[in-house]
Amino acid sequence: MAVKIRLARRGRKKAAQFDIVVADARAPRDGRFIEKLGTYDPNTNPASINFDGDKAFDWIMKGAQPTDTVRAMLSYRGVLYRKHLQLGVIKGAISQETADQRYNEWMEQKNAKIEDKRTSLGTAQAEKRQAQLAAETKVREARAEAIRQRQAAAAAAAAPAVEAEASEATEAAAETTEEAGA
Repeated sequence: MAVKIRLARRGRKKAAQFDIVVADARAPRDGRFIEKLGTYDPNTNPASINFDGDKAFDWIMKGAQPTDTVRAMLSYRGVLYRKHLQLGVIKGAISQETADQRYNEWMEQKNAKIEDKRTSLGTAQAEKRQAQLAAETKVREARAEAIRQRQAAAAAAAAPAVEAEASEATEAAAETTEEAGA
């Protein structure tokens, strides 16, 4: 029986999530499986890959064949590097302590890279948001200034009319006082 480590799709349309499963190669993609190793969510940035590395390592050492996508994930998380080191231990090329030390150093470097990527994405997103807010503020201030200028122009246009009305009213009042006084 050929055993594969592959993805089983779940989630709704256009928002797929996947389970990383160990299954018989003849079983359907979303069908029966032997063991669930973890999950994969490609909708996040960076993609969320959560699985039990020890179980995956055990299955790889037993001969389970990963699909191309799962192979990339296992390589990304260091399972294939761990297998490579373990084969060196089995052949007697290196000791188990050396292999463990190399693997732990590699994992520390990899985790640092992943964390740096997450923080850089977060800061880039925050900077982008600040730039958008600044642009929106500039547009809002320009609109407010345009409204103020229109209101000032309308007030200036209304002021001569009011002054004309006021002067006409004073002239009319003067005429009425002259008529009343005469």
